[in-house]
Amino acid sequence: MPDRPKQCVTGHASRAGIAPKSAQNSLAGSLIGDFAATTGGHLTAFLRAEHAGEMTVADVGETDFAVIVYREEDQWEADVLPTAVTADLDGFIEALSRQPSMGGTIGFAGVGDDFWVAVRVLGEDVSLFLSDLTAAVDYPLARQVLEALDIPVPSDDDLDQVLSAGDLSIFADLGLDEMELGAVAADLDLYPEDAVAHIAERLRFGDAVERALDVALGP
Repeated sequence: MPDRPKQCVTGHASRAGIAPKSAQNSLAGSLIGDFAATTGGHLTAFLRAEHAGEMTVADVGETDFAVIVYREEDQWEADVLPTAVTADLDGFIEALSRQPSMGGTIGFAGVGDDFWVAVRVLGEDVSLFLSDLTAAVDYPLARQVLEALDIPVPSDDDLDQVLSAGDLSIFADLGLDEMELGAVAADLDLYPEDAVAHIAERLRFGDAVERALDVALGP
């Protein structure tokens, strides 16, 4: 990806509590409304050289991916999720909530070359992290994350910046602290799959996520 100047300021967003849906026949739900009112957000700002595009993107792209990470018999496993969840936060969270796991589930989604999202579901708690909130202008998933975090979609005046949002401490208990996660989000030379692979490696389930990414994106 092209070099872009960047500046890091750490930030944090609080964790939101969501009760899993009981319905089993539909991934789509109404989870956002349950936690948007209880979630606050602080932002992590980086300078950006150019905006990703002017068009609204509704279709799933060839390089979009979504993976789920979970623990089974004290071992981390990772599987590919349907790419449809890269445009549906409710469906993404619902899929994570349905997977049995020791210690909750983790999800990563990447959209094009533009941004990535990390989601962690632990019981009734859901934590979110969005690498670039300016993507909300163009992409449904980013826009839905901002709605969940109760953060307004950026105005045209803000599109010259990259702003990450959400819970910077989402993986702190697993060994990835706020500063390091912020640094990964700040590295605009990383494609979404590279950022996710780096995070997974630091969290000690890199091999499992690499295999899932190979399936999702091809070798």
